Parts: sequence; C-alpha cells; structure tokens
Amino acid sequence: MFMRPLKISWLDWCKSTIKTSLLALILIVLSTGISGAWWNSGNDQPIRESRLAVGDAITDAQAILRYALPIDNQQVRDVQASIEDIAKQLRGKRWGSISRDISRAAVILSTRSDKLLAEVPEVNKPQAEVLISQIKDEIASIREALEAKDREKISMVRNQILEEVGKLEKLMVQGFPFEVPAEYSNLPQLKGRATVEISTNKGDLTLIVDGYSAPVTAGNFVDLVERGFYDGLKFIRAEDKFVVQTGDPEGSEAGFIDPNNGQYRAIPLEILVRGDEQPIYGTTLEEAGIYLEPLVLPFNAYGSIAMARPGNDPNGGSSQFFFFKFDTELTPPGFNLMDGRYAVFGYLVKGKDVLETIREGDIIESAQVIEGEENLIEPL
Repeated sequence: MFMRPLKISWLDWCKSTIKTSLLALILIVLSTGISGAWWNSGNDQPIRESRLAVGDAITDAQAILRYALPIDNQQVRDVQASIEDIAKQLRGKRWGSISRDISRAAVILSTRSDKLLAEVPEVNKPQAEVLISQIKDEIASIREALEAKDREKISMVRNQILEEVGKLEKLMVQGFPFEVPAEYSNLPQLKGRATVEISTNKGDLTLIVDGYSAPVTAGNFVDLVERGFYDGLKFIRAEDKFVVQTGDPEGSEAGFIDPNNGQYRAIPLEILVRGDEQPIYGTTLEEAGIYLEPLVLPFNAYGSIAMARPGNDPNGGSSQFFFFKFDTELTPPGFNLMDGRYAVFGYLVKGKDVLETIREGDIIESAQVIEGEENLIEPL
C-alpha cells in the first residue's frame, strides 16, 4: 500500500495533546503504535527519541540548497552565513548585530578575494570576479539601508546578495562529487541540478531538484517530467499543514511502467548524510542505526519535495512524490521524524501561495524542465 498521510482528526488531537513538549509527541507515537508509511519504516520498530535532531535548523529552502552544493570554500560559506544571519537580527531590530554581519562579509570580500577564487575553475574565474564586484557594491548599498534603518530595503538587498553568493558558489562546483553505485546504472541520473515548473489549475509551482545530493531520485523525477508523465495527473492527497501528494497514474496506486521493458521502475531510498562522500542507499537511517546525523537535504523547509513509497519497502518508490507542509507543532524543523525515512530530492522555491490552495482532485496541467535539462543522464 502506498504512503498515506495521517487523518486530519488524528492530527488535531495530536496537536492539542503535545503543545507542552516534544517529548509528549514521542510518547504518543510509541504508546499508540502508529503504523502506515508516514511513521512506520516498514520494520515495525518504534521511533526512538534519539532519532530527533537538535540545533538551530535552517528553514529557508534556498539556504539549504546553497549549503548542499558540493564545494569546500570556507570564505564563501562565511560570507553566506553572515548575510543569512541578517534576517534573524532584522526581526529583533538588532542594528549592531546587522552591522557586524555586514562588516564580516565586507572584510572577506575585500581581503580574501584570492581565496574566494581559489576553488573556481579557470574557465569560470572571469564571471566569478564580476560577481564578487557586484556583491561588494551591494554590501555598500546594504550599509546605506542600515544607516537609514530601512528594514524593507535591508531585506531586499540581503536577498540580492545571497542570490549573487549562490551564483558564485555554483561556479565553484567542479564536476560531480561521487560515483553512483553500478547497480543503479539502469536508472536515469541527474548529475547536477534542474529547475522544474509545474503548472496546475490553481497556478504555477517552481521547484529546484538537487541531483548533487540525490542523483537517482532526482534523475527519475526529471526523466518523468521530460516524458510528460505528470501532465494531466491529479493531486491524490492534500492534507492541510502536512502534505500534498501526486504522481499516481490513473488512480492505480502504481508507478511508472517503463515502456522499454514493461516493468515497474523502482527507485531506491537515497539519503545523503552531511559529511559523507555519497548517499546511503536502500535503507532508512533508523535501520542503519543512524539517528542524530544532519542531512544534506532535510525536511526543514516548507515545500520539501520527497519520493513517496510503500510503507514497508524503502526501495519501492516510483513516480509518486509529495510536498511536505510541516506543522511546527507536529514536525518542527530540526526535530523532524520524516528525516531519514523518505528521500528529499528538492524544494519548492516559488509558489507557496499556490501550494496552500491545492486540494485533492486538483490537476497538474503540465510539468517542464526550464533549466538544467543537460544534467539528466539517461541509462545506456
């Protein structure tokens, strides 16, 4: 049986019961023995308290995607972290902290540009130099906005700077970071990233799919988009504050049948732990005895996109996928019971207002790759 979201009545009861502490949620899950694909990995083992991550979780999809790039340049990461921190300080009107964030970034850009460029391939260095110059100009602009305590302009320029920083980081990527196991060579692979636009009867959704972290899962999705597989399919689940799911062909609760061989295309569970050289395949992290490690693509951001699968088969996913609309009371970022059980392969970056309106029965009118099509590698 394919993944099914929890019922609304259960969610409402849970939320009213667990507001006092996260521990209460763990106790509820353990004591009621909840089954089904959302909470049971298929081996009937209980969720363990140690599975919960800790720390100040990053909830911005674009920030997660920046950190997910396979680069090793501390200077650009320090610039990124300083500029990202401005949003938090801006909420509390901590002008002095914002000034320090700006100064840290400015010093790196002015005195360590050689180190910023050290990881950039020669062919990309002219473009990288232009970006560094643009970021310096924007740093001057955000200083002016800070002097005027113009919160709206500070936020706007901050976003512009981060967009340029992201472009600079992309220029630092040198090839694909690992070899996908040979046993999956019969499946499409995305050796990089792709941007996909999904047009629905409610409006458009823009997704960034990350093949650097989940090449098989992302490759399968992009391949199906290219085939027009999702065009005309309905959204089969739409739980308020939880999930929106689609990709079920003709209500068959099946997946994609490859016309080349007439067989169901099964996609292995694929999860990259931060610091690992390549993803873990074929097993949930709980089954692998991994409970606290941070993931490169976590379920932290609204609109995290993940592969659906049968509850008892981590390698049974095919075409169905879901958008995760976490409820912070039930699945708070950084304490998410979904991490390590389902494979995130991208994030919604535009169209949150549209996703909020989608209901069961709404339709994908079309889906198309608008950038990164060249990164899709089809099996021989």
